[in-house]
Amino acid sequence: MREFLKKFDTNGERWLLLGFYTYIVLVISIEVMRRFGIAYSSTWGEETARFAFIYLVWIGCASAVRERAHIRIDVITEILPPRGVALLYIFADLLTLALALGALYWTISPVLMSIKYHSVTEGLRITRAWFVIAVPFGFSLIALRTLQSILRDISDLRAGRPPYRGERLFD
Repeated sequence: MREFLKKFDTNGERWLLLGFYTYIVLVISIEVMRRFGIAYSSTWGEETARFAFIYLVWIGCASAVRERAHIRIDVITEILPPRGVALLYIFADLLTLALALGALYWTISPVLMSIKYHSVTEGLRITRAWFVIAVPFGFSLIALRTLQSILRDISDLRAGRPPYRGERLFD
């Protein structure tokens, strides 16, 4: 079980992203062929692809937090010593954690309202809560990954290792 959790922690977002992305590409491709081939398209295809895209975005945000892959300006971190970089990363992560927890608090209300008033989607006619919950789910993942990043930075700082800077897109 511990090995599974370690693999899920390492690759969970990647597999979820792959699944949602594959689903979106397949459904939209089929819908385009149906629309131009037989002049008919379904409501469920476009609707589920739209909601899958919302999940894709939020899971991608959490994955980017984990890998420190968000766009950032590295001018300050290039001139600071490793200890200063670690402290700056910890400070930024604490702000990110506060933002994620605040947003998580405020995004729970629409989910509860959707459940309370039995709000349904236009095409599928199923509860909208399954799709509205994507936002608090995403912020929960972001908060978890930010907390892991803070713990990693504190561990690196205590051990005297340089902080994890993530992968660079351009050098």
